[in-house]
Amino acid sequence: MKKSMIIFLMMIFAVSCGSGDNSSKDAAQIPEDVQAIVADYNLEELSDEDKKYKINLGYYNCDHMTAACVGEDTGIYKALGLNVTVTGNGNVPEAMSAGQMDMAYAGFATTLNAVKNKVPLFIAAENHTGGAEYFVVSKDIQKPEDLLNKRISMGANPETQNLNWAEWSEQLNIPRDITYYENFSMSDSDAYFAFKLGQLDGYGACDPWGSMAEYEDTGKVLKRQNTDREIDGHGTCCKVCMNYNFAKAHPKLAERILLAHAMSIEYMYLHPYKAAQIFAENYNVPLEVGLMTLWKKLNEEGRTITWKLNRDYVHNQMKTMRRLGVRDDINSLDIDDYIDLSYFDNCGARDFDEFIKEEVDPIFPLGMSYKEWRAKAVEVDNIKEEPKV
Repeated sequence: MKKSMIIFLMMIFAVSCGSGDNSSKDAAQIPEDVQAIVADYNLEELSDEDKKYKINLGYYNCDHMTAACVGEDTGIYKALGLNVTVTGNGNVPEAMSAGQMDMAYAGFATTLNAVKNKVPLFIAAENHTGGAEYFVVSKDIQKPEDLLNKRISMGANPETQNLNWAEWSEQLNIPRDITYYENFSMSDSDAYFAFKLGQLDGYGACDPWGSMAEYEDTGKVLKRQNTDREIDGHGTCCKVCMNYNFAKAHPKLAERILLAHAMSIEYMYLHPYKAAQIFAENYNVPLEVGLMTLWKKLNEEGRTITWKLNRDYVHNQMKTMRRLGVRDDINSLDIDDYIDLSYFDNCGARDFDEFIKEEVDPIFPLGMSYKEWRAKAVEVDNIKEEPKV
């Protein structure tokens, strides 16, 4: 580890964690794999005001948002001198509107809805370009039309509010009109448990609830989201959003927490087994489901978790929403008015494509089977697993 970085980390912990033995103890608790990532960056010391400021960060309990809990549980936030309070599954845009949330991992439509309602919100970085959202059905559904009059969970008014439903119903050649079904509005986790108990015949959800159905063999995936669309071009999904009031008052903190976002994603690619352990603990699912979930996001579907924002993808997503008449209240917004990458561009994050080419492709090349990927993840982090009985 670079000598200058060791000194920098010692300074951070002297301020953020107090002095004496407690400071040394906290510094020692930062794992070596995190220290190795941080050591690649030449970081300036934060001001006393920024060191004291408590950043409120929110995310939804969806696999697309995993970087938030990785940043917290690995110690990346601490290693960067950040004082962060992380809230999972909160009302992120509402909290930001009330000035209670500084940064959030949020869905694309959710973000646009917030800015339409004058929330001081902007897209600050990429997070997820799409995939791993599922239409899960019971095993006795043999063909799509078997779903007619069945119990499904697609949320309120999915014909105009749920892009997945609009696309899936079109692709499966079943009615988009939700009155042809008995529809419910539930959280992803509640929908899965209702499905498992036989109270639903199908539901739409992101992971881990698609992988849970596969892992527990309770159902099958009828359709999976694909944002690489033939008609409109590649779309996108969830984003990292930031409160302008926070960013303008604390520009260096805004840059540093965005760098933490990039580092957390680096960690997921370089240490996927450990990241899966964090995911499983925070999402209350078996470790194997965490591993299955990260394999899909980091390899099977491509490199869909990323910090590199593609504006064409964003515009294509809006185009798809307009074409299908989904969220007509927001799909005409000029999306460029709500994207500001200046803080991210100044944060010092590595080029994503170079990072993947240099550090990830040689170890986890695209196209690995789950078994191959899992074995390599065990090897990389020298995991000692208990033998299966």
